[in-house]
Amino acid sequence: MNYTYKYAKPSVTVDCVVFGLDDAQKLKVLLIQRGIAPYKNKWALPGGFVKIDESVEAAAARELKEETGIDKVFLEQLYTFGAVDRDPRDRVISVAYYALINIREYILKAQTDAKNAEWFSVEELSKLAFDHKKILDVAKQRLKGKLRYQPIGFELLPSKFTLTQLQKLYETVLEQKLDKRNFRNKILKMKLLEDLEEMQAGVSHRPAKLYQFERKRYQQLKRSGFSFEI
Repeated sequence: MNYTYKYAKPSVTVDCVVFGLDDAQKLKVLLIQRGIAPYKNKWALPGGFVKIDESVEAAAARELKEETGIDKVFLEQLYTFGAVDRDPRDRVISVAYYALINIREYILKAQTDAKNAEWFSVEELSKLAFDHKKILDVAKQRLKGKLRYQPIGFELLPSKFTLTQLQKLYETVLEQKLDKRNFRNKILKMKLLEDLEEMQAGVSHRPAKLYQFERKRYQQLKRSGFSFEI
């Protein structure tokens, strides 16, 4: 198929910001070590060029799987980054996506043009390839905003969790301390948590109750006008 254009056309890439929590409940982001130029051996967000016959959504899912081994996660479109000099190779526009996953459920496997794939603390990052630090910062702000008004944080937790783990999650992402009593009262009054009548096992401290997020109930309440807010 031949194409004729009056104007020069830019290339389009996708970049994926994937967040997770480690066992110490530190917020992590998934990065790959580039195996090719430019920025060879530098750390970057997973991503790559969009093929001429695929959607940007399909490209994001494909690149994430090819470079990290992570597959079948929900990717939400974040923002479009189009600074003229953001890529030294050419005029490149990137559509960024972000996802929240439970780190324990996935095994990383770097492939194609990625030499390595690892989790990094978002607090320890300073420089990344391209404009990926800027993309990460925008994703962090989006995560902070949505966490207060949508129950997306449960994607980062194990299926069974304690109230302390839940509060720590919010404190980590929001970067602020929350009053324990107020937080627990607010979250329990929403009636979105199922008390599993189980206790933690194998912990050095006093075992705490385990809960589970009732996703179906949240969807039912949402349809009736329920507003989630922390």
